[in-house]
Amino acid sequence: MNDWLNLEDKVYIVTGGSSGIGAAIVKELLGHGAKVVDADLNEPKEEHDNLVFYKTDVTNKENVEATVKATVDKFGKIDGVVNNAGINLPRLLVDDKKPESQYEMTENDWAKMFSVNVKSVMLMSQAVGRHLVAQKHGVIVNMSSEAGLEGSQGQSIYSATKGAINGFTRSWAKELGKFNVRVAGVAPGIMEATGLRTPTYENALAYTRNITVDQLRAGYKSTTTTPMGRSGHLYEVADLVSYLLSERASYITGVTINVAGGKSRG
Repeated sequence: MNDWLNLEDKVYIVTGGSSGIGAAIVKELLGHGAKVVDADLNEPKEEHDNLVFYKTDVTNKENVEATVKATVDKFGKIDGVVNNAGINLPRLLVDDKKPESQYEMTENDWAKMFSVNVKSVMLMSQAVGRHLVAQKHGVIVNMSSEAGLEGSQGQSIYSATKGAINGFTRSWAKELGKFNVRVAGVAPGIMEATGLRTPTYENALAYTRNITVDQLRAGYKSTTTTPMGRSGHLYEVADLVSYLLSERASYITGVTINVAGGKSRG
């Protein structure tokens, strides 16, 4: 019996594929028989015959183009990319308790997050997109966030970067549709803990919201925060990404789909 998504022997690049949501996406794609390139600064824990790791600084044009070239040289083609790499530094616009504290945003915070979260998506999508346009098929999946759709207290820079990604998704879908290239976005909400949910991150986010870390953690499972009363599983995001990459989603482009258990501004 054939796999329903028919991803066997398809070739995909996943940025930031060594941990968190990226690692879940890599695992899911491998399970469907795809060939996957993990473009990350850190090596993956996963080992698989169809998994190749290329150390990649996704903010560096030469690095990105070298990874895309190596992918095509190795596999002879590329069918799509998942722009997953990203960072989040919780920051306030104004810290009323301690002006210019470590939790009040700076130009450096802004530049770092926009470089990793936005510039990298442009660089990778352009390098991959040239191949997709030339072959008249392929998919770009951009990892957004529920914060990019709704905004998020203490995470305004992060929200802004993801809002920019949503704009890329809509605009590129209009540009590339005539080449049979689709562009779609995925916006996770509160997800189960990964290595990125560090004490440093939680302390910063709790500070920006004027609550304790314990109160912050309680919100992960609160129906007040998320109607389904739980955090999302990483595989639930990976399932959607796999679907969007497949021909089962052949008429879906230009949209960003929220995977957040009903979480919204309420």
